[in-house]
Amino acid sequence: MTTLDKSAAISQSILGAELDAGELEALAGVMGVATTRKGDYLVREGEARRTLFMLADGRLSVCTHGDEGEHAIYQLRAGEVAGTRAFLDGSPRKAGLRADADSTVLTLEPEDFEGLVERQPWAVYKVMRSLFRVTHANLMRMNLESTELRNYMMKTGGRY
Repeated sequence: MTTLDKSAAISQSILGAELDAGELEALAGVMGVATTRKGDYLVREGEARRTLFMLADGRLSVCTHGDEGEHAIYQLRAGEVAGTRAFLDGSPRKAGLRADADSTVLTLEPEDFEGLVERQPWAVYKVMRSLFRVTHANLMRMNLESTELRNYMMKTGGRY
């Protein structure tokens, strides 16, 4: 993307799935834009930053650090969001975000989002519902991975 149309990018994302044109414009109006170069970090594991990130263009990896160094645990696709837990509850980041290619990211700060409550309450409700869906999908994916690992380790219930 050379010139980013924030409303169009949001409309193609999980955040904009239910929003009408006016709600998209309102949300786009409070979102920032960050550009990263390959190898840059948007946020690091352990930071207290509450920003919600939505990948508009490029490639971002969700990374954690362990005994053997950094591990990419997930690669975001355009339209996906990262940082829902920190955005909602203010807890420190459990993972970092690293650009695997030059990328454009929309950012949302909790204070800016909360400012929409008076002007666009239905937009806020719809975005919160989409954030719940993201969190639920992540939980379901983790439960499936845990079950597969348990089946592999116990050699029961799986095709191993």
